[in-house]
Amino acid sequence: MKHTLIPTNRKALIINIDTNMYGTFAEIGGGQEVARHFFMAGGASQTVAKSVSAYDKSFSDSTYNKNKPGRHVSEDRLNKMLYIEYKQLTTVLADKSGDFCFFTLADTVETINYTKSNYSHGWMGITFQLKPDAIPNKVIIHIVLLENDANLQQQTIGAIGVNLLYACKFYFDSPNDFLKSITDNLSMDRFRITMMRMSGPDLDYVDNRLLAVQLVKNKMTHSIMFDKLGRVQQPSDMLYKKNVLALRGSFRPITYITRDILAKSMELFARDEDYEPDNTLSFCELTLNNLTMQGEFDEQDFLERVNMLNAIGQNVMVSDIREFYKLVEFFSQFNIRNLRIVMGVPTLEKVVDKKYYTDLKAGILEAMAKLFPSNMKLYIYPTIREISGKKVLLRVGDVIMEVDVKMLFEYLKLHRSVLDLETSLSGQLHIRSHEVLKMKHLGNQEWEKYVPISVVKTIKEKDLFEKEKKTGKKPKNL
Repeated sequence: MKHTLIPTNRKALIINIDTNMYGTFAEIGGGQEVARHFFMAGGASQTVAKSVSAYDKSFSDSTYNKNKPGRHVSEDRLNKMLYIEYKQLTTVLADKSGDFCFFTLADTVETINYTKSNYSHGWMGITFQLKPDAIPNKVIIHIVLLENDANLQQQTIGAIGVNLLYACKFYFDSPNDFLKSITDNLSMDRFRITMMRMSGPDLDYVDNRLLAVQLVKNKMTHSIMFDKLGRVQQPSDMLYKKNVLALRGSFRPITYITRDILAKSMELFARDEDYEPDNTLSFCELTLNNLTMQGEFDEQDFLERVNMLNAIGQNVMVSDIREFYKLVEFFSQFNIRNLRIVMGVPTLEKVVDKKYYTDLKAGILEAMAKLFPSNMKLYIYPTIREISGKKVLLRVGDVIMEVDVKMLFEYLKLHRSVLDLETSLSGQLHIRSHEVLKMKHLGNQEWEKYVPISVVKTIKEKDLFEKEKKTGKKPKNL
């Protein structure tokens, strides 16, 4: 079915009257609104087998987590809710299993408190059949609530819940339509969906990494993350109280320089007194905006890069965040311990250029204040540039800046907020990743000198990065 915009109450009525969906609604915390839509639409007896609201935490623990209470608003709690309620549903109504497509929709939500000082978010998921007696599928999403009023947040959760159940029934075979449907009758200034996973026999065709990228592309969130195994993760859970190192790039392909930057950055990070190796995450960030400027790319190209970054032990982040100070703001919202952003001298030259901050009232001064909170340091990797016929190694102190900006950076250097990285590959600093890729396309075997052996092997075995060469065109956009 092609996506069409349908009012929320109409969606609930369609499910009640025109489908054989039958199941349980389980809502704890601030999420108490989904089941109400189905009762108000009419014909709810044909859809709602049970509706439960465990608002008190003790009741929630008693029902869903007797042995180990844990966090109430978490993916773990949501999964236990789905498992327990779906098991009870299919056990009690076993004699009706041939007539209905059973489902359990659950949510656990923390809405904004009286003092408006908490992090408003929630987990919502659904376990559902598309045919009677079939193995169920599962969809899980994480929602950040942006409204400044608890009642409005509850209304948002209610609409999302109806949209989710409707999408599972009618758009399960089209992920793009599925995503669009979830936002029906809601504006994106009300919420963000920061993580989504699909699984099950009817959803096995979905690559959750591509689904996550669509969240960013459709402006449903600013960033998504994959762990070292390529699994989609919720940023707030992944980053909470962690030390974070982030390197932005195209990684097309990964070179020895890339690996050296990461290694030297972690060596420098490890010298900090509060560094903890088991509590430190490094991210390679692919930025949609930057990639679009450098050339469009397709889904397969994206997956190739994620796979290679995972293969060298890196977590991966995809974002639509253009400015570095906004990248710092993004990480800072998750209560991380320390943040290190890594960039090369050519990128630093752009960061200190005033023309990029004309939209800020205080210009570059405001940008620098946001870029350097007390727990943030900038690591700068050197570059080689030909000046007057000679190849010169350039570091932070060699970057040309306007006088006032230079004074500001001298202050930052004095307080060790900006630090130079060492390099053990000065002989390769003149080579950029796009030049390596060009060598490969031209059949110049010299490209292999600049790429780690394991990456070369993967590129050859899987025939990676060949689309441009074979078609003569840039890869299409996501």
